[in-house]
Amino acid sequence: MQSLALIENWPATTAAAAVVRVDGTVAGSHGPTSHRFPLASVTKPLTAYAVLVAYEEGAVELDEPAGPEGSTVRHLLAHTSGLAFDEHRATSAPGTRRLYSNAGFEALADHVAKATEIPFADYLREAVLEPLGMSSTSLEGSPARDGVSTVDDLVRFAAELQAPRLLDARTVLEAMTVVHPGLSGVLPGYGHQRNNDWGLGFEIRDTKSPHWTGGSSSPRTFGHFGQSGTFLWVDPDAGAACVALSDRAFGSWAVDAWPPFTDAVLAELRRDSAR
Repeated sequence: MQSLALIENWPATTAAAAVVRVDGTVAGSHGPTSHRFPLASVTKPLTAYAVLVAYEEGAVELDEPAGPEGSTVRHLLAHTSGLAFDEHRATSAPGTRRLYSNAGFEALADHVAKATEIPFADYLREAVLEPLGMSSTSLEGSPARDGVSTVDDLVRFAAELQAPRLLDARTVLEAMTVVHPGLSGVLPGYGHQRNNDWGLGFEIRDTKSPHWTGGSSSPRTFGHFGQSGTFLWVDPDAGAACVALSDRAFGSWAVDAWPPFTDAVLAELRRDSAR
C-alpha cells in the first residue's frame, strides 16, 4: 500500500506500519515490521484482552468488585472507576466520570493475578500472546504502559480483534460497545471530550473531535494510541485495521500527521475494494 509510505515523513528515527483486513490477510506493510518498539498505552488493549479471557474462563466477572470501593472490573476496563490518572486514589465515584487511568489498569491486572494465582505478565503471555503467535511481545512492567512489541505481532492481534478465535465474538462486541454512555472526560493529548466514549479497554471514536484517527474514520472505529508514538485502530466499516509504531514520542507532530495518514490508508482501501 502506497499510503503506508507516509510514515517516512514522520520525525522518527524508526517507524513501521501495516494494514490487516478482516479476513486476516495483510493488505500492506512498510518499514521494519519486526523491530520491537515500546508500546506505551497500546499495552492497554492487550491487557484488556487478557482480562476478557479471564472473564470467559470464569476466573473473574465483569461486575464483581475490583479497585476502589464501589468499583468493578467493568469500571476499571472503561476508565470509570474513579481512580486518578497515575495514582491509586479515588477522585470521583465509580461510573460518574471518564477518568483515564493507568492506575486503574494496574489495579485490574492485580485483581486478575490474585484471581488466577498467576503473575499478570505470565497470564497475558499464556492467554493471549502465545496463542496468537506473538513471540516478540512482552510485558516489561506496568500493564498500563510497559508492553513491547512489533508491527508483525500486533497485526496478529488486530486480526484477532476482527475475527476472534480466543474470545466469543459476543464478548468482543461488548468490548467495542460504549460503557456508561454520555460521560465526559479528557482524552490524553486531545483535551476535553463531551462524550468521551470507551468500551472495555478500547477507545471508541464515535464523534470525538479532535481525534487521532482520520476524518473519514467511521464512528465505530476503536483502538488505542500510545505516548511513545504508537497506535492501533480497527475500523469495522472499512473491514480493516492499521498498526503504526515509531520511536518518536507523541506530540504535535502526531496530532498533525496521524489523521491524514489514516485518511490516506482508508482512501486506498476504498479504491482497492472498488476494483
